[in-house]
Amino acid sequence: MNDELKGEVTRGARALVVYPQMRGRSDLDPEARLEEAKGLAHAIGLAVAEAMAIPIREPRAGTLFGEGQIQNISVACELNEAELVIVDGSLSAIQQRNLEEKLKRKVIDRTGLILEIFGERAATAEGRLQVELAHLDYQAGRLVRSWTHLERQRGGFGFLGGPGETQIEADRRMIRDRMGRIRRELEQVRRTRGLHRDRREKAPWPIVALVGYTNAGKSTLFNYLTGAGVMAQDLLFATLDPTMRAVRLPGVEKAILSDTVGFISDLPTQLVAAFRATLEEVTAADLILHVRDIANPDTDSQKRQVLDVLADLGVLGSGDEGGEGEAEPAIPMIEVWNKWDLLDPAQAVELQKAIAHRVGETIVPISAITGMGCENLLETVGQSLTEDAKLYSFVIPAADGQRLAFLHARGEVVSEDDAGEGEGEEGPLLRLQVRLSDRELGRFSAL
Repeated sequence: MNDELKGEVTRGARALVVYPQMRGRSDLDPEARLEEAKGLAHAIGLAVAEAMAIPIREPRAGTLFGEGQIQNISVACELNEAELVIVDGSLSAIQQRNLEEKLKRKVIDRTGLILEIFGERAATAEGRLQVELAHLDYQAGRLVRSWTHLERQRGGFGFLGGPGETQIEADRRMIRDRMGRIRRELEQVRRTRGLHRDRREKAPWPIVALVGYTNAGKSTLFNYLTGAGVMAQDLLFATLDPTMRAVRLPGVEKAILSDTVGFISDLPTQLVAAFRATLEEVTAADLILHVRDIANPDTDSQKRQVLDVLADLGVLGSGDEGGEGEAEPAIPMIEVWNKWDLLDPAQAVELQKAIAHRVGETIVPISAITGMGCENLLETVGQSLTEDAKLYSFVIPAADGQRLAFLHARGEVVSEDDAGEGEGEEGPLLRLQVRLSDRELGRFSAL
């Protein structure tokens, strides 16, 4: 790499965002993609000087862009005094190196930018391990081909600096060794999470997981429903580490609400793999709330991206292969159409008609900022958690506090009467008529 490119790019640096618009990708709106890329840059503290979409008919193996397009990018950098070029797509190591040599500026791609954001936002030891693993995996194939030595001290996980990693190892072997150690540590985290999930399976509270595209308003809704102080800003990936809080629901004494990391289109495969242990929390949920930014023009595309990730986690069933139908969720799911307050009256009327025609789906319009529809959402969640409940009769010793507490917390106790004396040391018995779902009956039987 050229010597002039070895300096760090700091927060507040001016950046030029370039979106390579590939032929045949008509499903992606260039304007929406540029806005999202600018949001990613702002999330890491960069100042976007200009954003431009460049059509790509045939990607160049060495540079992605053609020579004329590279010249246009260079001129735009000079005019806007941009220190950094962000390519909102995937670059190979060779393409990244060649573009840096031609533009005389640091170049990062979408994966590198998202890794940078995650590196800054990870607050827990587990999150830092996951980000470091993802970053090392991303860099492993680039070290030898991009530069011959990495003597520079780095302050962060990636290109921009910050707290965290001290220095990237100087060769692939050392990186592989480090990745091996991190994977072993994360495997221990996975086992610990598994034990925690097993305990929650036995605990008398259902789990409701919030999922959705980044910046859809999950954390704002989480804070409104639970009174928690989770970071909630108009910022991509404002929340990274999962958070759980208790919430009261109609017909359910207590439930656990889980706020998860937001999804995004073209999420780097390194991050999907590294954060799989965190995302797997969703698979242990009794109910999923898919929070959508319904005011976003690209909301349908965002929904597809979220469902793709959930399908990868096994949360969605097989669906209608080859048809227009979507996969059926293996876990019950409610669509939460957030940011209703940002719609104009005509849009709201059209969306209300769309909801009426979505037979067999549960959709709740809300505004997490104003609270509109949130009470209805809580009632809908409570009904969903109890709708498949059946009436069962149990005779339990009055001294069996654990099982009695489970039935009162996870079921609807219709009646509770004296059932006489038990044999031996059982003592007084109670007869309870309780409505329980099949899932809760299974948990009760395991106690």
